[in-house]
Amino acid sequence: MKKVTEKLARRKRRKFHIRKTISGTPECPRMSVFKSSKHLYVQVIDDTAGKTIISASNLEKELRDIPTNVEGAAKLGEIAAKRLIEKKIETVKFDRNGNLYHGVIKSLADGARKTGIKF
Repeated sequence: MKKVTEKLARRKRRKFHIRKTISGTPECPRMSVFKSSKHLYVQVIDDTAGKTIISASNLEKELRDIPTNVEGAAKLGEIAAKRLIEKKIETVKFDRNGNLYHGVIKSLADGARKTGIKF
């Protein structure tokens, strides 16, 4: 149990360090990724107004068949990027939310980049 608590504490420390430097604006919002053990969530947030511009997760009715693995994360990144392009937003700041940049998080970012979003 102690190992799990230490792991969460390290993630929380990374998250606060990242959020000190990243803030979203209307021109360049923040793309925040949350990964649970079963689902992936992506939000694009304008921090100055405190509003979520778009969101995508594999809990949505039409996206439930997307698995929570590397391939599914790439598809979810592409879907989020398409929604951003519809809103005429091409650049975002990527907030990995304290997670390490590999595996599912890296795949999601690569999927969004492949669709045309710049970080």
